[in-house]
Amino acid sequence: MPKRSKHKTLIRKRGRKVGQPPGTLVHVGEQHNENTALMLVNYNQDLYSEQTLQQVSDLDRNAYPEQVLWCQVQGVHDATVVQSLGEKFQLHPLVMEDILNTDQRPKLEIHEHYLYIVVKTIEFDPDANEARIEQISLVLGDGFLISFQEGSNELFQGVRNRLSSGRRLRALRADYLAYALIDTLVDNYFVLLEKFGDNVELLEEELLNNPNPATLAKIHHYKREMLLLRKVVWPLREVLVSLSRDESELVSRDTQVFVRDVYDHTIHIMDSIDTIRDLLAGMLDLYISSVSNHMNEIMKVLTIFASIFMPLTFIAGVYGMNFQHMPELSMRWGYPIAMGAMITIGVSLAVYFRWKKWL
Repeated sequence: MPKRSKHKTLIRKRGRKVGQPPGTLVHVGEQHNENTALMLVNYNQDLYSEQTLQQVSDLDRNAYPEQVLWCQVQGVHDATVVQSLGEKFQLHPLVMEDILNTDQRPKLEIHEHYLYIVVKTIEFDPDANEARIEQISLVLGDGFLISFQEGSNELFQGVRNRLSSGRRLRALRADYLAYALIDTLVDNYFVLLEKFGDNVELLEEELLNNPNPATLAKIHHYKREMLLLRKVVWPLREVLVSLSRDESELVSRDTQVFVRDVYDHTIHIMDSIDTIRDLLAGMLDLYISSVSNHMNEIMKVLTIFASIFMPLTFIAGVYGMNFQHMPELSMRWGYPIAMGAMITIGVSLAVYFRWKKWL
């Protein structure tokens, strides 16, 4: 049976937010022990540079003219870091609150000088055999992009490698960088669905060969996983539609073409999720039918044995009444005749049930 990961919850608790005014910066989500890491990437067509920042005050926006600035934040459990960055880039207090509140649904908020985008990253945990979902917040402005991650995993190392090795990508604006990050996250959805699809196929074979209570637990486990994935992917479609259609100066028409391609990928992912969900629903019905059929087989065998012994019990009951004037009690061959009758009736019924293929 798959192990339930301790950090896996359908709804994250917001008890610390109760009674607080809007804009209060309180972290809601998985607690991390490591320090928040800041990485600054700046580039244009002719140069690429990345550096690790010790603190937010080391970042000077005006020091990189005519360059795209990408600030990558790994770990949002430190509210002071989010607040400092928000003040430096003039983010709304409610946006900073949403960055710290990591159970947001994927969404797009259009502000005067920037766009706030919430997406989810999904990774497969082989130990718990389940998906780990974390929030990614993107703030897209004129010439800059800020990405906020819950953990310290290197989700976007591939994007940095592409930036460092290719001048063509560096010639594009920050909106294309935001598209590249979202595209990377959506591609990981395909990898996760492939693993779940393989596991569900193995589960189907187990169900057909040897259904047991552990099989039922696995079915419910994967139904829960598909529910969580659908919760992540469904609202992402609305985000991508808005990015590909809304008239914003921060997203060029050329980038909107690529965003529509990612939208097509999310449609494919939703179809795959629905297919797996339908398959799991059918497997649940099949399990219930298998258990019911197995129980019917047991009841059929017990009924056959009861039917065989019923006339034998009747004969034994009749001759066990011990009346004084029963004529058969004085017969010399009474006992062998009674036993022979019972054996003949039992064998005859067994042969008949066998002939009818009930036994």
